Amino acid sequence: MARRTIVITGASDGIGAAAARQLAADGHRVVVVGRSPEKTAAVAGEVGADFFVADFARLAEVRALAADLRERYERIDVLANNAGGIMADRQVSEDGHELTFQVNYLAPFLLTTLLLDRLEESHASVISTSSAAHRLFSDFHLDDLEAERSYAPNAAYGNAKLAVNLFTRELDRRYRASGISAAAFHPGVVATNFAATSTSGMRVMYQTVLSRFLTSSAKGADTLVWLATTTPGVDWEPGNYYVKRKIAATHPLVGDARLAAELWDRSVAMVAGADEPGTAA
Repeated sequence: MARRTIVITGASDGIGAAAARQLAADGHRVVVVGRSPEKTAAVAGEVGADFFVADFARLAEVRALAADLRERYERIDVLANNAGGIMADRQVSEDGHELTFQVNYLAPFLLTTLLLDRLEESHASVISTSSAAHRLFSDFHLDDLEAERSYAPNAAYGNAKLAVNLFTRELDRRYRASGISAAAFHPGVVATNFAATSTSGMRVMYQTVLSRFLTSSAKGADTLVWLATTTPGVDWEPGNYYVKRKIAATHPLVGDARLAAELWDRSVAMVAGADEPGTAA
């Protein structure tokens, strides 16, 4: 297997850290990105990887991360958009966006689009961590992406992950021909610190004795590792959503090509001020 340069966000803990460990053990050049300087440095030190610190609650830090990655790496073979979380209450970031939407979707959208030319040159795979929550909890409305009309933690998280799936479809439509392969996946219900600060009912599962019945981080990372190390178009079909290495059903809205295109265009407007993120159709 050829050695690949693999950037993993949200890699200071959970499935991101587990994927970094496995991919580094397999001989790949792993780049660890996380919010906590201490935890990110610790994972990077453990696996012998480069690392960057960026808080996706601040789009300025995402722009800086993209600039640093472009400067440091002549090629990026895999971008794993894994950072995410669920918030207790509706919060607005310093950029003016609802925080669940920004951290899980808008910041990864910005990072990916700022790196588009490098990803095209590298014929890269863009792998985004989604969730079954996009089917179970979402109530998605393009005219209320910021959950201003009503907010519930589960719905906000489900909506953000539905946006991730729409982004995967649209990224595939726009850039497959120029060499980018996109996929989203559900890691399973993984025993991590996810939802630790949330009032969501998911907190009961993740943060109590019930967590002993959840999937390990290593198992949760399996599909990410598989997508990152196999061949798009041969081992997996780009543009799809995967569960346990197999194409899985999505929310019906994910198949709405017009909605995916409109979300992309609205996202470009939301992150205006970056270096003209991907406007090519």
